[in-house]
Amino acid sequence: MAYVSKNPYTGEVLKAFSEATDAEVAAAIDNAHQAFLNWKDRPFSDRGVVLQRAADLLRERAHDYARLLTLEMGKITAEALGEIEICARMFEYYVKYAETLLAPEKLIVADPTEGEAVILHEPLGIILAIEPWNFPFYQIARIVAPQLAAGNVILLKHASNVPQCAEAFGQLMLDAGLPAGGVKNLFATRDQIEAILNDHRVHGVALTGSEGAGATVASQAGKALKKSTLELGGADAFVVLADAELEKTVEWAVLGRHWNAGQVCVSSKRMIVVDSVYDAFLRRYTEGVAKLKAGDPFDPSTTLAPLSSQGAADEIRDKVREAIAHGATATEAGIDLPNHGAFVQPTILTDVSPDNPAYYWEFFGPVSMVFRAKDEDDAVRIANDSPFGLGGSVFTADTKHGAEVAKRISTGMVYINHPTMAKADLPFGGVRRSGYGRELTGLGIKEFVNHKLIDVVDIDAPF
Repeated sequence: MAYVSKNPYTGEVLKAFSEATDAEVAAAIDNAHQAFLNWKDRPFSDRGVVLQRAADLLRERAHDYARLLTLEMGKITAEALGEIEICARMFEYYVKYAETLLAPEKLIVADPTEGEAVILHEPLGIILAIEPWNFPFYQIARIVAPQLAAGNVILLKHASNVPQCAEAFGQLMLDAGLPAGGVKNLFATRDQIEAILNDHRVHGVALTGSEGAGATVASQAGKALKKSTLELGGADAFVVLADAELEKTVEWAVLGRHWNAGQVCVSSKRMIVVDSVYDAFLRRYTEGVAKLKAGDPFDPSTTLAPLSSQGAADEIRDKVREAIAHGATATEAGIDLPNHGAFVQPTILTDVSPDNPAYYWEFFGPVSMVFRAKDEDDAVRIANDSPFGLGGSVFTADTKHGAEVAKRISTGMVYINHPTMAKADLPFGGVRRSGYGRELTGLGIKEFVNHKLIDVVDIDAPF
């Protein structure tokens, strides 16, 4: 597994990194364990100082970090700066709320003779984080902020095409005052991942990535009797009801599908539109997609970035061709693409029937599937006819009714009148083949803690 930083817009190889040796991995685990012993007993106020300093540094160095995101994976500057800001907000969220979220919980016991029972939430130790390239800083912060706040430490295995981002984040945490080893980036191999999980000082793994990677890592963690959380793929439904405010709905649909060049697990990949407004929606949506501007991601006027690599672009084109071969209709937006860079022409697929394998796919790029639903019930049926269950949206003028429709959609998250989004103060996660576990808020901070019972019982109480 080569760790190579390559600009997806110019094709230039920026920097290459050697894979970690087994000795380096062993030393990283030793250092992480020592860092944990140093970190776990620090009061929340001390941990908060480090987390706040990390947030401050993210903002102070925002343009430097954003430039790195653009260089390594092609993210447009405005989105890169937004990613840095949400990372800062995540750290600040736990500065403010970690102590409250992890406060001891007094249990209500049925029998008073059982004593005074309390649940404590204590850190476990080293957590392995395996993260993808599409949000190089956000994905790290989403696990680092809550787990450091809880008292754990992190070994990071980042995607092979964003090694400079991985190194920069590790240095950020050192600069913020975290003990050495508290967050350590490793250019690890697949074999080393399993060895890390088998170490008794490592207590769990959080992975964001593909279904294949999730299945492999979850299996390895299971064999080692270690907890895992998985955030995998998604094919989010964007349900449009008859009373939706169509102009604004279309604007959200275009943005919801094409931000980060469509390389988002929660982007709006399946537009499901009731029959009465389908034709109007499709016409306006097609016109909206055609207004996107592809170009240099450093250019402020660019609204469609290249994909993260030429390989990713080629894979998307192959999947579109296969969808067409099985009966789908493909309409290209026809926007001008640069003559270099990992760009894909934005494409709208219609007439995708359940016997077409593309019906169940996740297109990780600027490809939309638009479905005509007979009515609201049919829209819900189509939304749930997916192996994924990450996020989704319902657009309607009647938000109370929209919330009722959302209850019928089988996903981890549903937004009314907004594409699925990531926020510092909202939980994130899905069901079925989209994974399990939650990140952020009180749910995320408690994924890798020991919920310890302490029960103070009268010595004369019956057994």
